[in-house]
Amino acid sequence: MRKLGALTAAVAMSAVALTACSGGDYCGDLKAYAQSAKNLDAKNSDQVGKALKEAEKVSKSAPSELKDDWSTLLAYAKKARDAKGDTAKLTELSKSEGAKMGEASSAIAKHAKDTCKIDLNNP
Repeated sequence: MRKLGALTAAVAMSAVALTACSGGDYCGDLKAYAQSAKNLDAKNSDQVGKALKEAEKVSKSAPSELKDDWSTLLAYAKKARDAKGDTAKLTELSKSEGAKMGEASSAIAKHAKDTCKIDLNNP
């Protein structure tokens, strides 16, 4: 009877972990995004555009507690892409929205490490 209880608890915990990555394969999507963003040059609008597409995919499968953080990241990435490598525009973007972007990125990175076992700082 104890074995059945332990098995039931393990299955329930696994289900909770899987649903934490709701709306698709969040952890898998996140891993693909991390690879697309690796060594990203913000001055290269093509690279930013590719990473943005991956980020959009991840944001759709993100758990509800991260939706706002992903919205912040997407808005920032769109502005970076639209700057088309213009250093002055990118610098201004960083000054005006860098802190907010940093907070969102930190929340996403913490969740990635804790839930998906993905280190976004070293993908």
